[in-house]
Amino acid sequence: MQASYHELRSSKGIRIGLASIPESECAAVSIHIPAGSRDDPPGLSGLAHFVEHMVFKGTETRDARQISFETEDVGASLNACTSEDSTVYEARGDASTLPLLVDILTSIVWRPSFPADEIALECDVIAEEIVMYQESPSDHIGDLISKALWFPHPLGESISGSLESIKRIDRSALQEFARRHHFREDVVVSVAGPFDEEQVLKLFEVHLPATTSSSASTLYRASDDPRRSEIEARDTQQLQLAIAYACFGRRDSRRHALRLLGMILGEGASSRLFQELREERGLCYQVGCEVTLFEDTGALEIHAGLDPASREEALACIHRHLESLSKHGPNEAELARAKRLCASASRAAMESTATHAEWIGECLLQHERVITPQEAIQVIEAVTSNEVQQVAAILFTPANEALAEIRPA
Repeated sequence: MQASYHELRSSKGIRIGLASIPESECAAVSIHIPAGSRDDPPGLSGLAHFVEHMVFKGTETRDARQISFETEDVGASLNACTSEDSTVYEARGDASTLPLLVDILTSIVWRPSFPADEIALECDVIAEEIVMYQESPSDHIGDLISKALWFPHPLGESISGSLESIKRIDRSALQEFARRHHFREDVVVSVAGPFDEEQVLKLFEVHLPATTSSSASTLYRASDDPRRSEIEARDTQQLQLAIAYACFGRRDSRRHALRLLGMILGEGASSRLFQELREERGLCYQVGCEVTLFEDTGALEIHAGLDPASREEALACIHRHLESLSKHGPNEAELARAKRLCASASRAAMESTATHAEWIGECLLQHERVITPQEAIQVIEAVTSNEVQQVAAILFTPANEALAEIRPA
C-alpha cells in the first residue's frame, strides 16, 4: 500500500503527520503523547497508565457509554497503549468516519472529565490487570529485568504501577498529569487514509488545544555500579530467565546494527539461540531476543522459559554466542538473512493503514522528521558485519549484564 508522507503544523503549533493513501477505504488517527511511565511522580508509579484508562470514562460532552456506542455504531474502534516513554491514543474506522473519530479522540485526550465516581472502580480494574501480569511468570519477568536494569529511575518501575501505588492516585493527580503532558508542544497527531493536507488541517483546526507548553522527561543517567540481579521464588515448575544489556538511545546511528544483532541472536526460528537452545538441545519451548530504545538509553534483552535443571547449560550456550558475536561478528549468510527478514516485515506491516499512521507518528515523535520505510530499509541494507560486531563488543560485557529470574521456591 503506497503512501505519500506529509509533515504539517496546525495554526496552534501542534505537529500533524499525514500518510495520504488514495486507494485506502480506511481511516486511522493517532495522538502520540510524549510521556509514559518514566514520567510518573515519585510514589505514584502507574499514574500515566491510570490516566490512559480514565480518559475513556468521560469527556465534557460524552460519558463512557456514549464514547463506546458512538464509536462502534459506525463500525469503528478506539484503543490506547502506555509505554515507558509515550502514550498513544488510536481510532480506526472507515474513511467516512474520520470527522467523528477526530471529534471523539481529541475530546478524550484534551477534554477528559475524570469523573470522581469512576476512579475507585477503575483502580480495581487496574489492580486486576496488575495481578494478572504478576501471576504470569512470562509476563512478570519483564518487570523484573527492567528493575534490574534501571531502578531506582522510573524506567525500572512497572508501567501499571503496584497495588500500593495506584491506591494513592486521586483525581487531582490524574488532572495534573494530563494538564502537564497532554498539552506539551511536542505532542504529535498522525492520520492515514485517502485524505489530503487541506482536509486534515481543516478538520483538526477546531479540535486542537489553543495553547501548549514545554516539558521534558527525567533523563536516565547510568551509574558506575554493576548491573543487578532480581530473583523471585514462587510456586512454579519452570524457570523464567531474562538477561539484558543496557545500550545507547534511539537516535544513535548504531541502532540499525543493534536491530540486526537482536534478530541474529534471538528473533525467529533461524536465530542462533532458537536453533541451539530449542532445536538442538531441547532446553526450552521458547527463547527470544528484543531490543528496546528510549531517548537516552536502551537495552537488548534475552528471555527464555526453562527446566530449572537446564539453567547452567542454557546460560553457557547464551554466553558462548554472545562472546562469538563480540569477537567475530555474524557470518555473511546470517547477516543477509536478518536484512531480508527486516525488509519483509516492514513491507508486510505497511499493507495496513493503521501501521502507516503509527509509523509517521512515531517518526515525528522520536526523530522529529519522517523517515520513509524505503529509507529505513536502505539503511539496514548498508550495515556491515563489522558494525554488528562492534555493537556486540560494547554491550556484551559482564559489568553491563543484568539478570532476572523467576524460579521454583
